Amino acid sequence: MLSPQLDGRVALVTGSAHGVGRAIALRAAASGAAVAVHYHTSDDAAREAAAEARELGAPAATTVQGDVTDPDSVDAMFDAVEAELGTVDLLVNNVGDFAPVHWEEIDFGTWKRIIETNFYGTVLCSKRALAGMRDQSWGRIVNIGYAGSEKALVYPKNFPYFVAKTGVLMFTRMLAADTQDDGVTVNAVSPYVVDTSDEFPEDAPRGRWASVEDIAHAVAFFCHEDSGYISGENVEIDGGWLPETL
Repeated sequence: MLSPQLDGRVALVTGSAHGVGRAIALRAAASGAAVAVHYHTSDDAAREAAAEARELGAPAATTVQGDVTDPDSVDAMFDAVEAELGTVDLLVNNVGDFAPVHWEEIDFGTWKRIIETNFYGTVLCSKRALAGMRDQSWGRIVNIGYAGSEKALVYPKNFPYFVAKTGVLMFTRMLAADTQDDGVTVNAVSPYVVDTSDEFPEDAPRGRWASVEDIAHAVAFFCHEDSGYISGENVEIDGGWLPETL
C-alpha cells in the first residue's frame, strides 16, 4: 500500500471503470482518498473497480454514472458524489473517445463525439468541480492529454482526437491562470501510446508502450499536497518520443 498522501481527500476520476482511468482511481485509493468511479455504460466494471479501491485502502468508494458531454448529467454526477463522499477535491478528466482511422473516413457524428467527450467533457466537469474547490480554497484538476499536442504533432489518422487534446492543453493553461489565487492547481498528463490502445505505431520508445501505472504515477504527483505551486504544466509520458516528421 502507498503512503497516505491523500487522506481526507475525495477523488472523482471520469471514465474510471477501465484502463487508464481505473489505474488512476486505484492509485488515489491506495494513497488514502475516497474515490468516485465514474462510468457511462460500464456499470459492472465500475462496481468491480470501486470494490478494488476499497480493498486497496480507500475509506470509501462509490460509482457514479453520467454523460460528461451533458451539463445536466454532469451536475447530477457531482451532486451524487458530494452527497455520498463530500466535496470533490481531486478531479481527473480522463474520458475521451478516439477513432484511429483516416480523417476523411470519419463521419460527422464521430467527429462530434470525439470533440465533445475529450474537450467539452473536460470543460464541463472542471467548471462544476471548481465551485467546491474555490469554497474550500483547495483543489487539484488533472486533465489527460496527448503527448503530441505540445508540438502540434498529428497523424492523418485519429485527427479529431488530436484537435480535441490540443484544446484540452490550452484549456489547462487558461484555467491554471484563472485559478492562481484560489488554492487550485490545474495540470495535464499527456501520454503517447498506452498499452490499452487498439492500434500502435511500429516502434515503441524504450522498448515498450506506457503502462496505465505510468500515467497514474504522474497524475498522483500533481494531486499531492506538496505540488501546490505547480500549475499550468504538462507532463508528456512518452518515453522520450520525439519524431522529426509524421
